[in-house]
Amino acid sequence: MKQVADNAWVGTGTVVNWLVVREGDALTLVDSGWPGDIGALEASLACIGQHPRDIKAVLLTHAHVDHMGGLNVLWRRYRVPVFMHPAELPMARGERREQATPMDILASSWRPRVAVWGTRILLAGGLRHPTIEHANAWDSNGPLDLPGSPVPVPCVGHTSGHTAYLFPDQGVIATGDALVTEHPASGRKTPHLLPSVYHKDIEEARRSLQELAVVDADTVVPGHGYVWSGSLKSAVRAAGDRHDVGT
Repeated sequence: MKQVADNAWVGTGTVVNWLVVREGDALTLVDSGWPGDIGALEASLACIGQHPRDIKAVLLTHAHVDHMGGLNVLWRRYRVPVFMHPAELPMARGERREQATPMDILASSWRPRVAVWGTRILLAGGLRHPTIEHANAWDSNGPLDLPGSPVPVPCVGHTSGHTAYLFPDQGVIATGDALVTEHPASGRKTPHLLPSVYHKDIEEARRSLQELAVVDADTVVPGHGYVWSGSLKSAVRAAGDRHDVGT
């Protein structure tokens, strides 16, 4: 686990991140990695002297398998609830999908980095597509009543209800896939948008990225890649128009 603020840490699974924010002994978790990352998630909590039973809720940035893979285990073992944007519920419950297909990944697998990533995510449960029957929608009227008082920041485009989560007291924002800093699909190692094929609506994703620039945060935790130590505005500026490299 990497500490990024007084009471905030980032854990990493199979080329994917989750954020843990602590208030007292209680935790809020943002995202949960691939299905095969559950062991790494539990171990990351142990590194800071915590247990999955301490998680009061998981906040999901979006209902893609690499972010919601651990949710059923957390519910089954510890009864940890999960909350997300209302528009993500149909995807979480298996009624609709807004995710790149294996064929989309295969089309780029001639690139060695993509081929290696594809093999890793298959081993991490990339074909399981869990159904989260216990998924709930949050009330978006201001901060949520959870450790760290997270504020949902809708930033649609990657999916219909994609949401970042701002923790004002920590100065930290988890951006999910609305802004990443590194990913095998793009090959970039700087803030950017994922290639178009990975978004439901690339134009909405571009608009949302620009709208994120006004959010006051000085530490950016992306769904994929390294933590950006600097303002969200500077991360958006660094992204510029370099969003389709690697397609």
